[in-house]
Amino acid sequence: MSSSLNLFVVSPDTRSERRFDPHITIEQLKSKLELITGIPTSSQSISLLNSEEDPRVIAQLFDDSKPLGFYSPSNLQVLKVEDLNPSISFTGQLTDVSQVDKFEISDAEYAKRTDSVLAYKQRNKVGRFAPQTDTPSPTTSVNIPVGSRCEVESSEPGLSKRGTVRFVGQTKFAPTGVWVGVEYDEPFGKNDGSVQGEKYFECKPNYGSFVRPEKVKVGDYPVLELDLDEEM
Repeated sequence: MSSSLNLFVVSPDTRSERRFDPHITIEQLKSKLELITGIPTSSQSISLLNSEEDPRVIAQLFDDSKPLGFYSPSNLQVLKVEDLNPSISFTGQLTDVSQVDKFEISDAEYAKRTDSVLAYKQRNKVGRFAPQTDTPSPTTSVNIPVGSRCEVESSEPGLSKRGTVRFVGQTKFAPTGVWVGVEYDEPFGKNDGSVQGEKYFECKPNYGSFVRPEKVKVGDYPVLELDLDEEM
């Protein structure tokens, strides 16, 4: 009985770890990758890379009739999926903000405004404008190692939000308490590891989130495999 392969799938808009049967054809693989990357099968160019740290091209998967195993992939190698026609599928454009016009205002002008978030916080003594107590709140001891796999409690029934712990500690966006920064396997997050201009860890946009320690369970939580098999 054959065993599946754990491979990283990267594209201009996605990055994830998936399991694949080495006996599926490249044509079948492309159908699965379309659901993961959003790139149509007819526009896909697939390269097999040695690893994320060593992006040497091992093979080009251009023959749709060949099985995946024909190209001798190994666990944790990378399937790099490029879009040959991005103008139609908009690949990469959803995460490219370089063409977006930005409204800019100087710090001095912003401080004069009475309808800003800063003015609201000053009036209501919120955040850094809140009265300071004489004794700082103690830091809670949390046994959540950075780099460990985890599952985060979800309010949606049946939804498993798994990822990797990237940060544990106090933050500037909250005056007290410990926060856990998680890089989700799927885009369940709200940020890229940054909050209010402060960078706490690196990840793709919408893959990062900060949660309280009590909502995090650390353990052997592998990446969930999408059941993308079609009926034969």
